[in-house]
Amino acid sequence: MFEDMELDRGLRLGLENLGLETPTPVQAAAVPALIAGSDLRISAQTGSGKTLAYLLPALQRILAEPASRKSGALAVVLVPTRELARQVLKNCRDLAAKTPLNAMALTGGADFKYQKSELRKNPEVIIATPGRLLEHCEKGSADLASVRTLVLDEADRMLDMGFRDEVLQIAAFCPPERQVVLLSATLNHAGLGSVAQALLQQPQTINIDPPRSASEGIRHQHILADSPSHKDALLAALLQQQEFRRALVFANQRSIAERLANQLAGGELKTACLHGELTTEERKAVMTRFRDGRIQVLCASDLAARGLDVPDIDLVVNYDLPRSGDDYLHRTGRTGRAGAQGLAISLVGANEWNLMISIQRYLKLELERSAVPGLKARYQGPGKVKSSGKAVGPKKKKTDKTAAAKKKQRARDQKSRGKHRANVSADGFAPLTRARPKPAAGGNPDSESPGDK
Repeated sequence: MFEDMELDRGLRLGLENLGLETPTPVQAAAVPALIAGSDLRISAQTGSGKTLAYLLPALQRILAEPASRKSGALAVVLVPTRELARQVLKNCRDLAAKTPLNAMALTGGADFKYQKSELRKNPEVIIATPGRLLEHCEKGSADLASVRTLVLDEADRMLDMGFRDEVLQIAAFCPPERQVVLLSATLNHAGLGSVAQALLQQPQTINIDPPRSASEGIRHQHILADSPSHKDALLAALLQQQEFRRALVFANQRSIAERLANQLAGGELKTACLHGELTTEERKAVMTRFRDGRIQVLCASDLAARGLDVPDIDLVVNYDLPRSGDDYLHRTGRTGRAGAQGLAISLVGANEWNLMISIQRYLKLELERSAVPGLKARYQGPGKVKSSGKAVGPKKKKTDKTAAAKKKQRARDQKSRGKHRANVSADGFAPLTRARPKPAAGGNPDSESPGDK
C-alpha cells in the first residue's frame, strides 16, 4: 500500500486524486529502493506503471530536501519521443498537483525561445527528448548542475534512434553524485551494457515480468487476407462490427497510415492520422482530440507504439504485421493496460505468414485464427509447413550454369583436350608397336613393308 511508504503529504493527496491506493509490482519494488538512493535498472511490461515508479521517488527526494529556487532542474527524465514526453509531463503534473513543484517538457519542433523563457522560471522537473535538451545545455539556457535524479525512460528505444552520444553528453552536465534510473523493455539490448556501466553506480536490477511476455488482459487474433484491397475491406468491417471506445490501427509506413485514415474518414467514425512528419503542434492536437474522445480511430506509424497511455483503447489492429516480436508487444500494449481487457487483431497476408510464426515463437504466444463473415480469404495458409510452422518454400531448380559450375575441372584434362593420346602398353611404359602385316605367300618375312617406311 502507498500508505506504508514514506511520502510527502502533497504526494499522498496526488495519489488519492488519481484513485491510486495499491502500488503495482514494479512500483512496490522500485519506489523504496529509489527513495533510499540506489541506482536502478528496471524492466517490466508496458502498462505496468513504470512512469509512476520513478516519478514518485524523484519528487519525494526533492520535497524531502528543498533547494533554492535558483538551483535549476533537480530531476531530468529523458524520453525518445515527443508523445512520451507529453504523457510523462501530464503524469508528473497530476501527481504533483498538491505540491509546489513545477515541471515542463522540452522537445524538438517547439519554439526554442519560448522554451528558454520557461527555463528561466527554474522548473524542478524537466522531461525532454535528448536532442533538444542538449541544445539548451550547450547554449546555457538549461542548468543541470543540481540534478539529483536522471531517468532514462525507454533507454533501448533511445539507443535504436541514435541518441547514445546525446544521452552521455547530457549526463556529463549533471553532477557525478546524481541518482540514475534506466528503464528498458529488455535489459539485454545491445549497447545498454556500456551505457549502464558509464552512468550507473552499483545498480540494483528489477525485472518484474519476462520481457517477451504479453499482457494477460489482451486477446490476440489474426485474420488471413489476400491483398491490400482485401485488408482495406477487412479493416472497415472490423471497425463497424467491433464494439470499442477507441481503436489504434498500425501500419509500417507513413503513406499507408495516411491512406487508411483518408479512406476511413468518410464513415461514421471520426478518424485521424499520427506520424513523425507532423509538426509538434499537429501531433499534440491529434492526441488531445484522441484522449478527449473526439477521435475514435487513430491510424499511426510505429511512432505511436511507445509511450502512448490513452485510457479506454479497446482495440488494436495491425494492418501490417510489425517487423519484430518486441514491436508487436509495444503496439498491442496500447490496450489492456492497468488490468483492463483489450483485443489485438493482425491482418496477415501470404507474404507475412512466416513473420507471424516468428513473432509467435519469439513471444511464446498463439494468435488465434478469426475471420469476418462474407470476407473470408481464399488464402488459408501454406499447403506445406515445416516443424516450426513456417511455410515450405519451392525447391530451387538446378540451372545448367549451376550444374556446370559444380562439375570438377582438372588442369590436366584441359591440357590434353584436342590432342591425340598415344596408345600405352599393358605395363604402362612403352608404346605399343604396330602389328606387322602377314607376308604374302613366298615373301621374305624380314623385308620392309610399305607401312614401316
